[in-house]
Amino acid sequence: MSFCLWCCCFSFIFLLLLGFRVSFVLWRTISMQRKTITSFSNRKRDAKILIIAGSGGHTSELLRLVNCLGDYYSPRVYVVANTDQTSQEKIIALEKDKKVKYSIVKIPRSREVNQSWFTSVISTLNACVCSIPIVLWHRPDLVLCNGPGTCIPLCGVAFLLKVLCIKQSKIVFVESICRVHTLSLSGKILYWFADEILVQWPSVQDVYSRCRYIGRIV
Repeated sequence: MSFCLWCCCFSFIFLLLLGFRVSFVLWRTISMQRKTITSFSNRKRDAKILIIAGSGGHTSELLRLVNCLGDYYSPRVYVVANTDQTSQEKIIALEKDKKVKYSIVKIPRSREVNQSWFTSVISTLNACVCSIPIVLWHRPDLVLCNGPGTCIPLCGVAFLLKVLCIKQSKIVFVESICRVHTLSLSGKILYWFADEILVQWPSVQDVYSRCRYIGRIV
């Protein structure tokens, strides 16, 4: 058998196994979603958490939620867009009087406001490349996000680590209170592989069965 044929056979088997593994992780994510929040609320040891801040109102909503977390959600790694100075200042103000360990990491924004869709593809790929070392280095137990496109590359890398059996990070997406009837674009993407999709309006849960209504954060 020629070398090329061996390579083709190996590639086919690898892709087949990878497909089975992705399908299994997706199935397990959907079937286990109701146990995610409960398992973390009952933890007796620290849980490293990766918190992905959006901007503006997204950051304010997320920090309100973070402020309710126990001290065992530590250390905390905040990820902000490199052009978002306001979110960084809000994070420092929130954590300055607390005893938990935290750090702030910056990545390129996936898409700026009014940026064209064509250039967004390039900027998103750039954000994906920058997200890989962050998730690989910190390997969080929990990924918490609610923002726009900045969270997609990081959550994608966290999901990939689960597929490759490197780290079983739980991904929790909190939809903005502005989304009354439908999910945002980020929510619609993460709907298929996040462990939990939390919404602030019951009407959204009526449309998307995997969502969990938690009431209003703001």
